[in-house]
Amino acid sequence: MTYEQLLPRFLKYVKIETRSDETSETVPSTQSQVVFIQQLAAELNEIGMSDVHVNDQSGYAFATLPANTDQAVKTLGFIAHVDTADFNAENVAPKIVENYDGKSIIPLDEAGKYQLDPAVFPSLKKYQGHTLITTDGRTLLGADDKAGVAEIMTAMAYLLTHPEIKHGTIKVGLGPDEEIGTGADRFDVADFGADVAYTVDGGPLGQLEYETFNAADGRVHITGTNVHPAEAKGVMVNANQLAIDFHNALPAHDRPEATEGREGFFHLYKISGDVDTADLGYIIRDHDRQRFEARKHLFAGIADQLNAKYGPDTVVVTLKDQYYNMREVIEKDMSVVELAKNAMLALGIKPDIAPVRGGTDGSKISFLGLPTPNLFAGGENMHGRFEYVSLQTMNQAVDVILKMNELNLK
Repeated sequence: MTYEQLLPRFLKYVKIETRSDETSETVPSTQSQVVFIQQLAAELNEIGMSDVHVNDQSGYAFATLPANTDQAVKTLGFIAHVDTADFNAENVAPKIVENYDGKSIIPLDEAGKYQLDPAVFPSLKKYQGHTLITTDGRTLLGADDKAGVAEIMTAMAYLLTHPEIKHGTIKVGLGPDEEIGTGADRFDVADFGADVAYTVDGGPLGQLEYETFNAADGRVHITGTNVHPAEAKGVMVNANQLAIDFHNALPAHDRPEATEGREGFFHLYKISGDVDTADLGYIIRDHDRQRFEARKHLFAGIADQLNAKYGPDTVVVTLKDQYYNMREVIEKDMSVVELAKNAMLALGIKPDIAPVRGGTDGSKISFLGLPTPNLFAGGENMHGRFEYVSLQTMNQAVDVILKMNELNLK
């Protein structure tokens, strides 16, 4: 089905800057998210949703679509995040490519420096005949996850303007800071009030995800001994060299660029230093909880080995768990997955069920007691200037939300 307000709604949303900030201590992490969430709350009121409010604890905008049937069914929740990733998001200027032929290069900026080339991005070949929304090469697009926000909002508006369609109670949650991994930390399950929920935050058509990484953040601080190089023998401890030694002690294959599927990794995402001090930042990932714990043990053990050689506290490791594999919760009752799967099949969409090589807000929310798998929202090449989304796929995401509510009554 085609939803006339979906594209205008999406274009309006992506033009609003809502980048999150991992260095912030506020919730939400940026004032731009606060403003946008308030705007979305106003829109939820405008389309006729009930009990619209911003939760003080989490910063989420919550809303309810009351049931219009006496049939006893589960209360479904649909969740999306409003923030964008760590890439330029100022003055997003989306471009529309209608009836894409599936093979042509799409220029993004006027100078031709950036382009979407099917030879580089073969996913483009799937979209022959589609309307694509791209960037202009300067910014990301923000389909992650404003496509999900627009799809949820459009589905609710459709149900409200078609009261003849029966449905149970539906809950909506639009929240902050997913991209920095803190958005769901304070999610208020009781206030939200759903029995099961779905984040609409996935990628291409058909994605249905209920398995994520287990995740930890690892920080390494190294204290060296800086003396003149001419007198360094037996005295100098070069913090930069120890940083190299630490990294080289990790398994060489276990890096994102060399792994796929259910293979975990250590990802060095930040490094700085001099002879005196050095700091490294890692993310540690694995789908299997035992292997995840073993990775953290190995990580900390390298510091122990270096400290045994260079002295106590030369290398200080700090590990912080971020989220866990939501499969541990969801596999106890797979009906939440089956509902989404059956909705897709009923619409002729082939479910693409695979483990997420990352996490979603659903990871944390599931462990808070609300099973929350992830549905596709349509985005491709997310988190950068080459991001794009198909309007047809976004329409199909709305179809799935509506079909799930229909099947929930059976």
